[in-house]
Amino acid sequence: MRLFSATLATETHSFSPMPTGIDDFKAGTFFRPGEHPKEAPVWCTDPLWVARRRATEDCFTLIEGSCFYAEPAGPTNQRDYEFMRDEILDQLKAALPLNGILLGLHGAMVAYGYDDVEGDLLAHVRAIVGPECIIGVELDPHCHLTIKRVKLADVIILYKEYPHTDQVEIAGELLDLVLKTIRGQVKPVMSLYDCRQMHWYATDMPRMRSFVDRIKAIEAKDGVLSISVGHGFPPSDVPEVGSRILVVTDNNKEKGDALATELGLELVSMRDEPTSAFRPYAIPDGINAALQFAGAPVVIADSNDNAGGGATSDNTTILRYLIEHQIESVALGPIWDPIAVRLCFQAGQGAKLPLRIGGKIGPVSGMPIDANVSVIGLKRDCWQFSGPTKAALGDCAAVRIGGVEVVLNSERTQALGLELFSNVGIDPLSKKILVVKSSLAFMVAYGPIAKKVLFVDSDGLLGRKHEYKTVNRPIWPLDDDAKPSLIL
Repeated sequence: MRLFSATLATETHSFSPMPTGIDDFKAGTFFRPGEHPKEAPVWCTDPLWVARRRATEDCFTLIEGSCFYAEPAGPTNQRDYEFMRDEILDQLKAALPLNGILLGLHGAMVAYGYDDVEGDLLAHVRAIVGPECIIGVELDPHCHLTIKRVKLADVIILYKEYPHTDQVEIAGELLDLVLKTIRGQVKPVMSLYDCRQMHWYATDMPRMRSFVDRIKAIEAKDGVLSISVGHGFPPSDVPEVGSRILVVTDNNKEKGDALATELGLELVSMRDEPTSAFRPYAIPDGINAALQFAGAPVVIADSNDNAGGGATSDNTTILRYLIEHQIESVALGPIWDPIAVRLCFQAGQGAKLPLRIGGKIGPVSGMPIDANVSVIGLKRDCWQFSGPTKAALGDCAAVRIGGVEVVLNSERTQALGLELFSNVGIDPLSKKILVVKSSLAFMVAYGPIAKKVLFVDSDGLLGRKHEYKTVNRPIWPLDDDAKPSLIL
C-alpha cells in the first residue's frame, strides 16, 4: 500500500494590509521531502507526521511531499501559490501509483485569482490520481467547508477543539479512515449542512463544550465515522464563508443528512451564546484590574493584534499605555519588528540604545514607540510550542523599558508557548502581568500558570469592522433572514 502526504496552508484575512508571498512560507514552514522534523509536527503537517510514525506498524509506504505553511495574513500571491501547488503536484505524479492521499491543509487559504485554494488543489490532485485513489484531508475548524472540496475528497475531518489541542489525534483518525476505506472496510459518504452564519465558539464554553462532547460520543457508532464542526473564518471575504456541519457516515447518506441537519440547527440555536468566557476590557480598565488582583501572574490577551488571525502583531497601543503609566513587573510579547531585532543584535546584550519599536505596517499598528531601551536577551532561531506543535519565532530580542520587558521577534506569529519569554531569559512566573498577543491559543500554555486571565480591546486589525463584497448573502449576523439548509 502506498500513501502520499503533503501540506499547503495558511489562513487568509481578506482585509489584512499584508499580502502573503513565498518569503512568508519560508519564514514559517518550507520543508521539502524528507526535511520535516522528526520530533514534532508544525502547523498543518500533522497527517504527514502521524503517517510517518505509523507506516511500519500499518504496513504502508509513505511518500512525503513538500510542506508549506505561512502565518495568517492577506491573500497569497497567485504566482507563489501556483509554484507551491505545482511542486506538490509534480511530486504526486512521480509517486504514482498510489492508494491514498493525506493532505494537511488549513481550509481558509485564499490566493489572488483563487477564492477556494483548497478546492483548486483538490481538483488537480483528483485529476492526477483518478477516482479510485482515496483522498483524506485534515482541516482547521476555522475553514471554509466548500461544496467543491467536499465533493472532491473522500474523507474530510476537522479538529474539534478551540484552542486547538487535538490536531495530532484528528490526524490519526483521518489515517484510520483512509486505511479502512482502502481496505474496503468502510465506504465513507459525506453530508454538509450550511448554518448560514459567521460565528465561532471557544470549546470551553459550557454549551459548546457539551455540544462537542456529544458529537464525540456519537462518532464511531452505528455507522457514523466522523462529525466535524466548521466554525468558519469570518475575516475572509469569500462566497462560502460561514459555519457548516460535516458528517461522514459508512455508506448511509440518509442518516448523515438527518444528523447534519439536527446538529446544524443546534449550532444555529447557539447564535446568542457568548463566543468566549472572557469579556474584553478597555485597556486602562484591564491593566487596573490586573494590578488590583492579588495573585500573579495575571495574563492579559491583546486578541485584536493576534498574528494567528492575520493581524500585524506590531500594534503598540498597550505597550504605550504601560510605559506612559510606569507599570512595573510586566512582560509583553511578541511584537513583530525585524528591524528592531536586527538593531538589538548589532548593539549586543547589555547595550543601551534609542530604539523605535512597532507601528510599522499601517493604521492598525498604532504609532511607533521611540524609547531608550536596555537589551536584556538575544537568541537566534527561536521556537515555541502549542501542545506538541512547533511554531517559529525567528530571531528574538528582549528589551527593557522602565518596568516593562518586551519580546521582539523577526518572524510574525502569535503568543503560544512560555518559550516566547524563556528563550530570551524572561521568567514568566516572576512577572505580575504577562501581555500576550493572541486570541485564545495561548491558553494551552498560559492557562495553567495564570492566576487570572483578562482580555483587552485594543485597536488592532481583528477589532475592526469590514465591508464584505463577495460573501454569499443573506448570512447572519449581516442579515436577519438567513436560512440554514442541507446543501450536500
